[in-house]
Amino acid sequence: MTGASPKERALTSSTEPTCDETIAVVVVTYHSEPLLPELIASLEPGLDGLRWHLTVADNDSTDGTVGTVRRLAPDATIVETGGNRGYAAGINAAVAAARPHTAVLVLNPDVRLQPGCARHLLQALHLPGTGIAVPRLVDGDGRLLRSLRREPSIARILGDALLGARRVGRFAPLGEVVTNPGRYAAPGVTDWAEGAALLISADCWRACGPWDESYFLYSEETDFSLRARDAGFATRFTPAAQAVHLGGESRRSSALWSLLALNRVRLYRRRHGSLPTAAFWAVLLLRELSRAAIGRRTSRAAARALLSPTRLREVPGPHTLQALG
Repeated sequence: MTGASPKERALTSSTEPTCDETIAVVVVTYHSEPLLPELIASLEPGLDGLRWHLTVADNDSTDGTVGTVRRLAPDATIVETGGNRGYAAGINAAVAAARPHTAVLVLNPDVRLQPGCARHLLQALHLPGTGIAVPRLVDGDGRLLRSLRREPSIARILGDALLGARRVGRFAPLGEVVTNPGRYAAPGVTDWAEGAALLISADCWRACGPWDESYFLYSEETDFSLRARDAGFATRFTPAAQAVHLGGESRRSSALWSLLALNRVRLYRRRHGSLPTAAFWAVLLLRELSRAAIGRRTSRAAARALLSPTRLREVPGPHTLQALG
């Protein structure tokens, strides 16, 4: 990630949102009832001064999720997908059903926008070459979340395995997670960022969408951001835009951690082919085995998944065949 140049700062000051812009806020829900009141309450201040509308895609929740949206956001468009189709499929369904818009704001149900967040993101989106804008994220206690990422590589997964993500994240060749605090103090460009809150321009969506539904959950935002970068649309971080992300489920769930590991291999294979992927898989397996050896239950499950040819099998999606071809 690189800091903003004086030219970029000047452009930001002169790229105020115009009255003909509309943001489609899209949220994918699955048993999300407890999270929705705070999310919905944060939208008005978070999008203050902008024209926007809300579309919620619900993946067959059996709690009061849909009823809560109808009660708290009566003007929202609700898409009931009819099954737990995954995060990417929900985003695609919501964007397809959304009213006309010039940008798409993708939000997790456990995100709370801080006042003025979307206006800062929209200013960043106006900078030349930008297709995706992302905010500074903190957790529920206000601690910085290291949400910026570099493209996955064998060297970076090896650095993580041997030295730990926090230590090597300060060095671009060796760390995928950007951990240098200074990188979160200044605007700049990153390879990709966690998908809890992303503002995507309509031009970028038209060129790179839809999201690849074959991932179901995890790596779908990585895939989209890297494809966007390949097409000339940068992901731009702007710390003036801030949001709270509660998150953390994958680190506690063996099933989710396993899926995260499997999808990392799938993503790498689609971009690099079989031989480099074998090395990537071996290093990722080493990392999970080393953590399993010290008693981490989620890593034991991930190692078992990585050793299963059935679970590693490719699942075709809208961008899979062109990536493998």
